[in-house]
Amino acid sequence: MSDDRENSGGNLLLAFLAGAAAGAVVALLTSPKNGKDMRESLASWLRQSGAGDAVERAVRVARDAVDGRRDG
Repeated sequence: MSDDRENSGGNLLLAFLAGAAAGAVVALLTSPKNGKDMRESLASWLRQSGAGDAVERAVRVARDAVDGRRDG
């Protein structure tokens, strides 16, 4: 039964992230801004929030993990 409890935390996190991604997609699709304005707004927000650095680190870690699996 402990396996079920351990997996439920991961499943909850995955469900939260999927919901957040779906919400972001809906927000972008229903935005009154055109594509160029929206990209500029998102880029500005990423620069100001520091989220861009976190995304870059996450991508780097994911690539390293995938590359490590290929090498192993």
